[in-house]
Amino acid sequence: MAASELYTKHARVWIPDAEEVWKSAELLKDYKQGDALLQLRLDDGTDVEHKLDPKTKNLPHLRNPDILVGENDLTALSYLHEPAILHNLKVRFMDSKLIYTYCGIVLVAINPYETLPIYGADIINAYSGQNMGDMDPHIFAVAEESYKQMARDERNQSIIVSGESGAGKTVSAKYAMRYFATVSGSASETNVEEKVLASNPIMESIGNAKTTRNDNSSRFGKYIEIGFDKKYQIIGANMRTYLLEKSRVVFQADDERNYHIFYQLCASAQLPELKVLKLGQATNFHYTKQGRSPVIDGVDDAKEMVNTRHACTLLGISEPYQMGIFRILAAILHLGNVEIKDRDSDSSIVPPNNAHLTVFCDLMGVTYQDMSQWLCHKKLKTAAETYIKPIPKLQAVNARDALAKHIYAKLFDWIVDHVNKALRSTVNQNSFIGVLDIYGFETFEINSFEQFCINYANEKLQQQFNMHVFKLEQEEYMKEQIPWTLIDFYDNQPCINLIEAKMGILDLLDEECRMPKGSDDTWAQKLYNTHLNKCALFHKPRLSNKAFIIQHFADKVEYQCDGFLEKNKDTVNEEQITVLKTSKFELLVELFQDEEKATTPTGPPPGGRTRLSVKQTKTRPGQTSRDHKKTVGLQFRNSLQLLMDTLNATTPHYVRCIKPNDNKHPFTFDPSRAVQQLRACGVLETIRISAAGFPSRWTYQEFFSRYRVLMKQKDVLSDRRLTCRNVLEKLIKDQDKYQFGKTKIFFRAGQVAYLEKLRADKLRVACIRIQKTIRSWLLRKKYLRMRSAAITIQRYVRGYQARCLAKFLRRTQAAVTIQKFQRMYRERKRYRRMQAASLVVQCMLRAYMARQKYQAMLREHKTIIIQKRVRGWLARLHYKRSLEAVVYLQCCIRRMRARRELKKLKIEARSVEHFKKLNIGMENKIMQLQRKVDEQHKEKKAMTERLNSLANSYAVESEKLRNEVERLRLTEEEARNNSNRITTLLEELARLKKELCDTQRDKRTIEEWADKYKLETEQLVAELKEQNMLLKTEKDDLNRLIQEQNQEMTEKMEKALVEETKQLECELNEERSRYQNLLTEHRRLEDRHDDLKEEMKLMVNIPKPGHRRTDSTHSSNESEYTYNSEFAESEESARGAEDVTKAPLDMSLFLKLQKRVTELEQEKQSLQNELDKKEEQAYRARAREEDEQNRVRGAELEYESLKRQELDTENKKLKNDLNELRKALSEKSPPGVTAPGSPAYKVVMEQLNSSNEELEVRKEEVLILRSQLVSQKEAIHQKENKQTMTEAMPCMEDVHKMRDAGEITQAYLAVKESNRSPKFTSKPVAVSDLMSRIRSPPQDYHVLNEDGELWLVYEGLKETNRLLESQLQTLRKSHENETEVLREELQSVKEDNNRQQQLLAQNLQLPPEARIEASLQHEITRLTNENLYFEELYADDPTKYQFYRISLYKRIIDLMEQLEKQDKTVRKLKKQLKVFAKKIGELEISGQMENVSPGQIIDEPIHPVNIPRKEKDFQGMLEYKKEDESKLVKNLILELKPRGVAVNLIPGLPAYILFMCLRHADYINDDQKVRTLLTSTINGIKKILKKRGDDYETVSFWLSNTCRFLHCLKQYSGEESFMKHNTPRQNEHCLSNFDLAEYRQVLSDLAIQIYQQLVKVMENILQPMIVSGMLEHETIQGVSGVKPTGLRKRTSSIADEGTYTLDSILRQLNSFHSTMCQHGTDPELIKQVIKQMFYIIGAVTLNNLLLRKDMCSWSKGMQIRYNVSQLEEWLRDKNLMTSGAKETLEPLIQAAQLLQVKKKTDEDAEAICSMCNALSTAQIVKVLNLYTPVNEFEERVSVSFIRTIQIRLRDRKESPQLLMDTKNIYPVTFPFNPSSLALETIQIPSSLNLLFLTRV
Repeated sequence: MAASELYTKHARVWIPDAEEVWKSAELLKDYKQGDALLQLRLDDGTDVEHKLDPKTKNLPHLRNPDILVGENDLTALSYLHEPAILHNLKVRFMDSKLIYTYCGIVLVAINPYETLPIYGADIINAYSGQNMGDMDPHIFAVAEESYKQMARDERNQSIIVSGESGAGKTVSAKYAMRYFATVSGSASETNVEEKVLASNPIMESIGNAKTTRNDNSSRFGKYIEIGFDKKYQIIGANMRTYLLEKSRVVFQADDERNYHIFYQLCASAQLPELKVLKLGQATNFHYTKQGRSPVIDGVDDAKEMVNTRHACTLLGISEPYQMGIFRILAAILHLGNVEIKDRDSDSSIVPPNNAHLTVFCDLMGVTYQDMSQWLCHKKLKTAAETYIKPIPKLQAVNARDALAKHIYAKLFDWIVDHVNKALRSTVNQNSFIGVLDIYGFETFEINSFEQFCINYANEKLQQQFNMHVFKLEQEEYMKEQIPWTLIDFYDNQPCINLIEAKMGILDLLDEECRMPKGSDDTWAQKLYNTHLNKCALFHKPRLSNKAFIIQHFADKVEYQCDGFLEKNKDTVNEEQITVLKTSKFELLVELFQDEEKATTPTGPPPGGRTRLSVKQTKTRPGQTSRDHKKTVGLQFRNSLQLLMDTLNATTPHYVRCIKPNDNKHPFTFDPSRAVQQLRACGVLETIRISAAGFPSRWTYQEFFSRYRVLMKQKDVLSDRRLTCRNVLEKLIKDQDKYQFGKTKIFFRAGQVAYLEKLRADKLRVACIRIQKTIRSWLLRKKYLRMRSAAITIQRYVRGYQARCLAKFLRRTQAAVTIQKFQRMYRERKRYRRMQAASLVVQCMLRAYMARQKYQAMLREHKTIIIQKRVRGWLARLHYKRSLEAVVYLQCCIRRMRARRELKKLKIEARSVEHFKKLNIGMENKIMQLQRKVDEQHKEKKAMTERLNSLANSYAVESEKLRNEVERLRLTEEEARNNSNRITTLLEELARLKKELCDTQRDKRTIEEWADKYKLETEQLVAELKEQNMLLKTEKDDLNRLIQEQNQEMTEKMEKALVEETKQLECELNEERSRYQNLLTEHRRLEDRHDDLKEEMKLMVNIPKPGHRRTDSTHSSNESEYTYNSEFAESEESARGAEDVTKAPLDMSLFLKLQKRVTELEQEKQSLQNELDKKEEQAYRARAREEDEQNRVRGAELEYESLKRQELDTENKKLKNDLNELRKALSEKSPPGVTAPGSPAYKVVMEQLNSSNEELEVRKEEVLILRSQLVSQKEAIHQKENKQTMTEAMPCMEDVHKMRDAGEITQAYLAVKESNRSPKFTSKPVAVSDLMSRIRSPPQDYHVLNEDGELWLVYEGLKETNRLLESQLQTLRKSHENETEVLREELQSVKEDNNRQQQLLAQNLQLPPEARIEASLQHEITRLTNENLYFEELYADDPTKYQFYRISLYKRIIDLMEQLEKQDKTVRKLKKQLKVFAKKIGELEISGQMENVSPGQIIDEPIHPVNIPRKEKDFQGMLEYKKEDESKLVKNLILELKPRGVAVNLIPGLPAYILFMCLRHADYINDDQKVRTLLTSTINGIKKILKKRGDDYETVSFWLSNTCRFLHCLKQYSGEESFMKHNTPRQNEHCLSNFDLAEYRQVLSDLAIQIYQQLVKVMENILQPMIVSGMLEHETIQGVSGVKPTGLRKRTSSIADEGTYTLDSILRQLNSFHSTMCQHGTDPELIKQVIKQMFYIIGAVTLNNLLLRKDMCSWSKGMQIRYNVSQLEEWLRDKNLMTSGAKETLEPLIQAAQLLQVKKKTDEDAEAICSMCNALSTAQIVKVLNLYTPVNEFEERVSVSFIRTIQIRLRDRKESPQLLMDTKNIYPVTFPFNPSSLALETIQIPSSLNLLFLTRV
């Protein structure tokens, strides 16, 4: 596409402007070929006509699209020209407050004249390890790129910082060196990085000065080489300086200053050590007052002097040398004040006794006479003789100034040499990075020799820069296989030849200097004759014959010839130098002494790698006369050539500093000054070179993603390259406008803008279509809403009309209904009156008829009854007569038949069968008769009931009739009485009427009075109500005020409480964090110490004879982990004393740690004092209780004395037995005498039997006391007694089972051990001696008197007796108190027993059913009586009854618990006795075997021994030998594979095994074994973590096991707080002998270190994934578009094979979580780890967002919010929402929301301020400044809106830090997590190779 086709209507262009350099305008109509004018409209609305050049017809520059404005890289712009570059820099600098911008390989830095928070350690960490294009432009990015290329390519690097004075070169170089010092660190203990940074204050004080353009202008050039070793750590540095501006020492222009050091000295003149210099104010000295500006705003010279002296001390310049330097500088100031007067026209003189010259001579150590003479004279030498010639005043003043300059230059060189010596390292240098801080191109009104040399140096640097840029372009083209065409670029070689070639300017200058009478005028004439009209770059001013003009690459510069020769020769009076050399001042003599053999600072250090060697770059003090005759120009040319050789041998990186304005106003941009510097520094040349070829470059994937909207579906192919080729051929017809490389597409200038225009047009059309559709949809929705509204209105209107009609109809119907009901009511009322009358008549008539009928029926009924009775009597009489006759006849007949039958029966009665039949018949008859009798009874009963019912009904009916008759009679009498009362009532009525009239009259009177009273009352009530309302109002106001005050107070208290709680939590977290940071620092120092020891081992080549250091760390680390109360003092001091001889310490860190330890010790001491006070109070209370108890126990003393007498008797008896035993054994007899069956053996057995009998007696007594103890719950010392009983009683139960004295001894020891508190304390000497004797094998067990075993048995019995006696004495009183109660209860029980026996005897006589009922009834009766008894007993006080019931229940529960504890103790002591008996038996057998001779073994027969088989009852302990400890640590810790253990075995198995081993060591009471095991374990864990500290699985595995080991120590410590969740079996496994609380603290510290190491490992794994997965990768494809990028390509957001995505992060988190779960990590600890990881993800993502302008867009905010939602979903899936991890992402969430919210109005600002409470003001403003639209349809954030945000947030109290601290680690806690796993069930797999462990 032709360029002219882009000049259409609304196209924006740049036109030249006198003030703003370039102005933006818009075309009002299309440009046509041949038009001479362009119709334009400026941004302010002014219409102008722009005339085209009639010769060139060049059109104005086109503007870039808005989406390209503000790009990080200027080469990303589609149109590469001067106005585009200037506008992009201005937008970034003014609107976004960004001072750095890339321009290809150049970093453009604009001086903000304001301190910005973008150089902290957090920013350094953010840029460390990043690619140069992945972050926003920064000086740190350039430093990181150079550091990375040095490490990757193994090639030396250079950073060239240039710019004019005041542009910020020195600051940029300083920050680059700070970056190297922070990132690389130092490889030695000399803190080289601090020394490198400390060189800056020194060099600034002696080499920087205030100029009109800069308050801290470097008046010399310097090249600092920072050396690195093979690990790329700083080992040293070297500095080269160029062309110090010596003339500034003696002269300063207006508003300028001399070098800073002079003003610092004057500001510090009042210091005691500086009073000898006799200085004053800076305005008192000629050399410091010429500029009339001795003070710099905002700079404290006295404070800067302190910094300078501190830097000198750090660099090894001692105090005497510093004072020597200050003497020389003060002498220079005094020398400038030396007044020289004219003696005559050809001579001058110094006035005698000149004060300043006197001070000068005193300070310099020279004589006043010599110095005053040679200041005014000079020596002339000829071939024959020497003359001393006076010189005039002017020459004398010049000679004085020359001497001052020379001294200062020598001092400057000396300081540089000493700085280099301090920075030089003895370690081999592998590579270096050079930082060149050199003056930029300068042009002033008067330009002299200094400006000429500066511009000459810039010409050389520009040539090197152009060649390097050209080379990079060529390499890029060749890499992409693009056809290379030669690009014409500016080559300044002719200008360089003009200056340095033969017969060039410098050559002619040196030649003129060698001429005896050479002058500036003659030199100027030679220049004109040689170069004028012969060289196009050399010109002569029209009005001057002492100046010349050179056309430099940046601009034309006119140089004045005056002073060139003098400055080039740099002559000084040799006699003055001779006087100085004779000085008594050592430092001054050192400045001028010969150092021919001194090595150059730039030479290679000894033993270093092969590198570029350069020769001496400047004249060193004391060189030969030949070197001394070199001119300044020649020296500068040589040093500059060496510098160029050095730069050409390195990979250069360029930083161009721009000064935005001359007034030093912050963030003020002067376009004219900026464009002038851009032209001078080579930025535009870079752009021109890039624009000459193909400046815009896209990868195929980026091009496809950006311009896919221009493709059709059929154009999209699987091959991206072919797709892009096809599309470009359709879009751009001219194939010369682009080229296809291997990986990129190259476009010429303007083509990307054209593609953006096509893309914008396509999107605009699509937007119009979308808008059309949406507007259509909106209007249709509006129409449908209107239609629906109209229909609704119609519906409601019609409904209203219908309701009105319905209302009318309802009213009509209601009226009819009312009429109907009214008429019906009237008719019903009339009908009811008639009906009532009829009913009354009918009732009376029917009553009369009923009465008549009733009388008739009554008479008929009575007649019937009479007839019935009569007829019945007659019938019964007839029946009776007939019956009697019939019965008589029957009797006669039956008698006759019976007689006949009798005869037959008498005959049959003799047979049995007949008798049976007879009986059967009789039974049947009896049964029939019985049945008949029952039926008759039933019939009789029914008849009787029927008769009764009839009689009852008759009686009721008769009573009713009788009542009715009585009622009628009463009614008749009442009617008669009513007739008599009517007359009386009429009389009474008349009387009442009369009284009524009187009453009415009185009523009216009373009513009148009442109305009056009522009115008065109402008025009074109204007044009272009004007052009441006022009182109520006041009351309500007071109540409301009180409530408000209460509410305010409550809110204040709550708020204060919440704030105090938060503050306490924060303080706790801070303290915990500080403590954990101290642990981290301690670990770092330990690692450093170990590394130093390893280095020392490597450095020692010949070991000492006879001695060799092993790898064992036991001896060296044993004391390290023997923590006690004095650990902080003894261990640290011991380690400090040890380390002094091995390696120098970091004293500042050591002092901080020592101070912290002192504070902790003070806190500990205060807490200990408080604890002592509490213990003293408790002791006093306990003493008072004991006094009371002693008074109560007074009655027990007699019994105790009697018991003592009894015990003394028993002791005497035992002594006698012992004496007999000794006598029996004292006889000398063979070993067989003591064998079983011998007399000695029998005596021993008799003694043991007697002891057993005594123990049996004691046992019975104890059992009796134990039965009495059950009911003693409420005794005073119940707890102590119970403990004693539960500990001691079971021991006595098994004493009688012991076989010999050894078992009794062991039982005694077990009793004592069980009664001891489980503390880590030493035992009594006797017991420890006894234990040592038992463990050690005796020499002869049969000689008992020598071993003393029987005596120990005797002592054990005595101790046992004392123990039992003390228990008996303790229980005696409680026993007596309960004796009576028990007797009464016994009596009642006997009575109950008798009663029960009687009842039982009675019940036995009853049948079974009755027996059961009787027993139940008896039990009910008994319980009822018992309840009634207690109710009566406590009837007055039900509470006592309730307490009685509760105490009864408690007593039962306590008895059950006591019984259970006693059973446990019995089992425990039995097991201990078995173990001791087994050991003693083994020792006896081994002793016997040792004492038997071999002959006896053969001769004596072997008697078979019956060994009983014991049941295995494991105690959860593992036994091992001491020599196997190292093997245990090796197999279980050092060589253990975490993956196999985590997958196949139970979690935390190593921790359980270690604890089981520790339990056994505690069980056998071996403190040394416990100590060594714990120490070896801790050292082993540290060793494996140091060896495999980068392996995540290893660190996670040992974190889990360390925590589990710590929990086991707590769970089985025996402390009540840790035993709550234990099972009874687990409580049996508690440690009994040692208190390991201090080791728990050690393990907790170790766990903290492992946790921090785990976090570091996880962070290293996650770090590369976070930015790519959270920011760069498009999780939602197609949302964010790809913008054009420049030379610094960013990491692509398109997912390639090696690109990390969000799924990568989630998979890694899943891996972390699953691994920790497999290792059995505590859930709370997992939550803390995940919270820390989410904090790192959020912090790293937010930091990169704040440092990447391309990521701050609306679409990227959507991507971030989606990614965060995926992380939250992952937390929900893992049930980790309560871990606090989500809250750590809140700043990132708010930043994403900030990118998406509306940012225009004040309401938007208010919403942003309330929403972004987790972001700081700096972060909010930074995001708004960085917000960049991806498409043209988005709008930028206005500056006014950002200012509104800043105003609203200015009251926030927050840290000014911009980035989040990614190194922050939350304080970790280890909540107690007991294990339910039983130790005795743990099996040790054979794969662990721990066969030497034995389960106990």
